[in-house]
Amino acid sequence: MAASFPYHRLKGRSVLITGGLGFIGSSLAHRCVRLGAEVTLLDACLEPYGWNPFNIREIERDVRFIRGDVRDRDLVTPLVGQADIVFHMAAQVGREISMSDPRLDAEINCTGTLNVLEAARKSGQPPRVVFAGSRGQAGEPESMPVDETHPDRPTDIYGINKLAGEKYLLLYHHVYALPVVSLRLNNVYGPRCQMHAGFYGILNWFMANAMQEKPITVYGDGSQTRDYVYIDDVVDAFVRAAVSEQTDGEVFYVGSGVETVFIEMVREVVRAVGKGEIVHIPFPGSREKIDIRRFVVSTAKLEAATGWKAEHDLRIGIEKTAEYYKKYLWRYLNREVSGKG
Repeated sequence: MAASFPYHRLKGRSVLITGGLGFIGSSLAHRCVRLGAEVTLLDACLEPYGWNPFNIREIERDVRFIRGDVRDRDLVTPLVGQADIVFHMAAQVGREISMSDPRLDAEINCTGTLNVLEAARKSGQPPRVVFAGSRGQAGEPESMPVDETHPDRPTDIYGINKLAGEKYLLLYHHVYALPVVSLRLNNVYGPRCQMHAGFYGILNWFMANAMQEKPITVYGDGSQTRDYVYIDDVVDAFVRAAVSEQTDGEVFYVGSGVETVFIEMVREVVRAVGKGEIVHIPFPGSREKIDIRRFVVSTAKLEAATGWKAEHDLRIGIEKTAEYYKKYLWRYLNREVSGKG
């Protein structure tokens, strides 16, 4: 992380993080606290998602936590109105869940986002809204690496609703001059990610299985590819996007820029954990229809605007992740006790 970047611009700022007990939201909270921001966390603590009180155990006295839902307009409006920066991380994040419960996905990812934007529009001094978008907005690549000029053809309802959320964001920027930026995230992994379900955060899910000596099930031959990006790099991208003068009204991809074969990622997990059985099974029919076979992005636009670059290669990132969960896995398998001690 370049020392010359003006991180000090976050000091003393009022920051609201929706989805603040989740993987990325809580990691962002740690960074914002270290940079001197005044941090409020909003999280609905819905099952089966990744909220976990243990994620903020080290900073719980340095932040304000409110248990609440972005779908609650009356709650969201004053919180957004008091903020200088809103990191809008709250989302329904399961692709398969979006297909089985499309209304839930739309309520959280569309209506929730509109509640944040409407609150920002109505505030006297609109905060900058930094939106957590998704690589799923692009769909199956026509060419790679995927960049911000690539057409958007989502393959699932999650991707469609995330794209809609981003479109709302850009519309409010255009019509109301709301300061906004959208970061389309690739496969984020690392400490503080949920470990109890396999519908998102698949690298972490595989690591949990390896640590518990459960089979690691890989669909097909594992030849699909992904762009894996470590959590610390993602957090840095959000901070830079929030305070940079070159990001207003823009969309950026955030990834490592390295195309990794899925089965190679799995082998790295097994290597870092020191154990793990890999089992290949056929694609479920519903999953095969929405699966993206290859994906990798270019982050040249974000680098040009903010100087950001991913600093962690996959092996180092997985090793750091394994080191964390060798100490704290039980905190993520049992959230009922994870907030204490």
